Amino acid sequence: MESKARVTAIGTYIPEKVLTNADFERMVETSDEWIVQRTGIKERRIAREDEFVTDLCEQAALNLAKNFNKSLEDVDMILVASVTGEYKFPSVSSQLQARLGLKNTGALDLGGACAGFVYGLHMANGLITAGLHKKILVLGAETLSKITDYTDRTSCILFGDGAGAALVEYDAENPGFFSYHMGTKGEGGRHLYQTGVSTTMNGEELANPGKLVQNGREVYKWAVSGVPKGVKKLVESANLTMDDIDWFIPHSANMRMVESICDRLDYPIDKTLTSMAYAGNTSSATIPLAFDFALQENKVKNGDTILLYGFGGGLTECGLIIKWDPEA
Repeated sequence: MESKARVTAIGTYIPEKVLTNADFERMVETSDEWIVQRTGIKERRIAREDEFVTDLCEQAALNLAKNFNKSLEDVDMILVASVTGEYKFPSVSSQLQARLGLKNTGALDLGGACAGFVYGLHMANGLITAGLHKKILVLGAETLSKITDYTDRTSCILFGDGAGAALVEYDAENPGFFSYHMGTKGEGGRHLYQTGVSTTMNGEELANPGKLVQNGREVYKWAVSGVPKGVKKLVESANLTMDDIDWFIPHSANMRMVESICDRLDYPIDKTLTSMAYAGNTSSATIPLAFDFALQENKVKNGDTILLYGFGGGLTECGLIIKWDPEA
């Protein structure tokens, strides 16, 4: 089905508190050189003790409205991708509806982890193209600092907090969604998880209940081998080549991982947008953050073709090719 939707605005928010590599030198046995060499991360933003995902979402949505002169009053669906909402229920999206004072909107949370924001865009395109909605607010937001084990040297250096928002609107004349690709390897879920009401998975006891647990080596192997294949399928389904892609925005998990993926795609790293250097790995928020950072730096121009690719917890992946033309 041909798309009838377009991304018309982006907005983000990151907390004020900064956690630098020097801070980790005092917390665990590591160094700035070791962290930068292996991850490319220099800083992360950390939410205050009384600051939660809904707070971050609200600020990202307000920044979107302000920066693009957009009214949110007629938004008819809110989709929030997050795995760190402050409550099991009510949902972050319903809390955000109340904060923004939106009177006639649906509200739904997605649990796609690092692929969540792209899944949200995909769902928004589908709902609008099907004629069910006209204007959807999609957000990816996390407060991973609240579930990070700061004694785990291998993972605590990675994660930060932040939020990103996108507005997807009906536009049958100038649609902005070209193609999609998704995939899941659920048997790999034990390599990246946070326990909930169960502390076992497929009969195996899970470690460190309540905290984020990651087998970095296994996630790295899955991403570096699988993501390039998924990207190639995505590009082929749009009848394009990587030469047609102006910007590649993968999930900002780890700079070494992104470099390996680009190397396998033979795609230039200087046309790849990331957010981990000064925001850390923010899971569902990394892609909108990278997008907005590039807009602020005047890298992304109207009419550019952009490939978004989220991958991580699940293990799951989702990619989209869109045209950025908010004023079409």
